[in-house]
Amino acid sequence: MYRPVATAAATGGVPTDNGDYVVTLDQVPRWNDAEIRSSLEYENEDPSFSKSFLSDPLTSHGEESGTNGLASRFPVDHEINSKIYLWRGQPWNLEVDAVVNSTNENMDEVHSSQGLHAAAGPGLAEECATLGGCRTGMAKVTNAYDLPARRVIHTVGPKYAVKYHSAAENALSHCYRSCLELLIENGLRSIAMGCIYTEAKNYPREPAAHVAIRTVRRLLEKQKDKITAVVFCTSTSSDTEIYKRLLPLYLPRDKHEEAVAISKLPADVGDENGETINHERKIRIKPLPKKVIPKPSQSPAEVPASDVGLVQRSVPVQILEYRNSSYLDTYLDPAFMSLMKDPDQRRQEQWEKTAQAQGGWNCAKMLGFGDIGGPPLSAAEEYSLHSRYLAKANSLNLSEIAEMKILYRGGVDSEGRPVMVVVGAHFLLRCLELERFILYVVKEFEPLIQKPYTIVYFHSAASLQVQPDLGWMRRLQQILGRKHQRNLHAIYVLHPTFHLKTAIFALQMFVDKVWKKVVYVDRLLQLFKYVPREQLTIPDFVFQHDIEVNGGKGLIVDPRTKYIYHRP
Repeated sequence: MYRPVATAAATGGVPTDNGDYVVTLDQVPRWNDAEIRSSLEYENEDPSFSKSFLSDPLTSHGEESGTNGLASRFPVDHEINSKIYLWRGQPWNLEVDAVVNSTNENMDEVHSSQGLHAAAGPGLAEECATLGGCRTGMAKVTNAYDLPARRVIHTVGPKYAVKYHSAAENALSHCYRSCLELLIENGLRSIAMGCIYTEAKNYPREPAAHVAIRTVRRLLEKQKDKITAVVFCTSTSSDTEIYKRLLPLYLPRDKHEEAVAISKLPADVGDENGETINHERKIRIKPLPKKVIPKPSQSPAEVPASDVGLVQRSVPVQILEYRNSSYLDTYLDPAFMSLMKDPDQRRQEQWEKTAQAQGGWNCAKMLGFGDIGGPPLSAAEEYSLHSRYLAKANSLNLSEIAEMKILYRGGVDSEGRPVMVVVGAHFLLRCLELERFILYVVKEFEPLIQKPYTIVYFHSAASLQVQPDLGWMRRLQQILGRKHQRNLHAIYVLHPTFHLKTAIFALQMFVDKVWKKVVYVDRLLQLFKYVPREQLTIPDFVFQHDIEVNGGKGLIVDPRTKYIYHRP
C-alpha cells in the first residue's frame, strides 16, 4: 500500500477519510516537462526507480537511426503533450473531473478496480446496480460519491486471445474512446485513467499500452480544445516502465524523439481513430453511378432496318438500369449508410445538438417535467436504436411484464384501425424494471406501427401511482421511431386529470407534435363513440371510477357484461 505522496503533504494536500491524500493536477508530473522526476514514494521499492522516472526513454537507443525520408505518423504536438500526465498511484485519489473504473459486464463491485468502491462508498455500487450492466468496449458514467472526482466512468475491457488479436485491440481502443467521449458529453475536461486491461482477461500489458496511448493521441488531435488533462495512472513499476518507454513514440517531445520513433513504432499503428486496420475485412463501397443519361450515338432513324429490333430491345434495358440506380438509395439501410461518416464527425454533430438542446429547454426541467431537452435523433439513429431494442426484445422472455396487464391488444376502432390499450393504474413503478418494460413495449407495438393504429389510455385512478417523468416518455418515443409517429391516428385518454393535461401540454411544446393527436375523453360512453365497447377489455375499476367521477346520473352498468346504458 503506497504512502501519501510527498508533494501532497508538503503543499498541504487534503487527507481523505482513509488517510490518503487528495492529489491535484499541479502535483502530478506533466509529460512535456522533461525535468520532472517522480513525486511518489513506495514502500519496499527499488530506490533507483524514482531516479529514472520520466527520464528520456530513447537516449539508450544510440544515435538517431536513418528514417529514409519517412514522415512521422505522430509528429511533435506541444499542445497535446501539455495535456498528458503520467502518475503512479490510484486514479481515484486525484482531484480531476472523472476517473475510469475497469469493470465487467455486470458492473459489480467484485470485478471493479480494486479499492475504488471502498473509497467511493456504498452509493456507487447502488447506482451501478441500476444501470443494467455495460457491454465490452462501451462505457457508462455515474456520480463519484466520496471520491474527490466529480464522476466515475465505468468501462469493460475485452478478453484477449491470440486468434482474435485485432478484435481485442479494437475493443480496447473503443474503451478508451468511449471514456473520453463520455467525458466531453458530460461537460467534463480532465480524466484519470488506470490500466483498463486486466490480468484476469489475459491482455498483454505492453500491446495494451500501445493501444491506450495511440487512441488517446488520435482523439486529442481532433478534440484537443474540449479536454484539458488526461492522466495515465499506473500501479506497478512494470506498467510505469512500459509507459515511459512508449509515450515518446506516440507523443514525442522534440524532433529527436520524433525521428527515433519513426523506426521504433510498430508497423500497424491503427487508422485516424487509433483502431487496427484489417484490409482483408475492409468493406469496399463504390460510389453510386451518376444519373446523367448519355445521348445515344445513333438515332433509331439512322440505324439499318435489320438492326431496328436490337435498338427496340436495348433502349428499355438501358432506361431500366438508370431508373434502378436512381431508386437504389431508397433501399439502403440508413443506419448502415451513416457508418460512412467519420465517428468523430458524428460525435461532434451529436455534441453540438446536445449543447443546443440543453441551452434551449432547461426551463422544462426546472418545471419538474424531467430532462426532455436532449438532441433530436436522425432517421438513421432512430432506425438503429429501434432495431437494437427489437432484436433484444425478441430474444428475451418478458412474460412477467405481460402479466401486469399494463399494455395489451384491443380490437379495432370505429374505422377499423387496430387498438392498443394502456392501463395507467397498472403501471407500478416500484415493481417494474423500466428497461425491460421498454423492450416489451417495442415488441408489442411492432406489428401495429406498420399501418395506422389507435391507442386507448385509461388514466382512471392512475394519479394514485408514481409515474415516470417526461424525459422517459421522450426516450420511449425515440425508440419506437418515426414510423410509430407517422401511423399513429389518435391517443384517446380516458379520465384525464389536470396534472396529466399539463404534462401532455409540455410534451406538445417541448418534445414532438405527435402529442397533438391526444383526444381527451371524460366518460366511457364518449369513448365508445370512437372505439366500440365490444372491442375493448376494460378493468372493473375503470367502470367504478367512471361512475364516481361522473356521478352515475342517468347511467346503468350491467354487472355481468359491464355494459353501460342510459337510464330509460
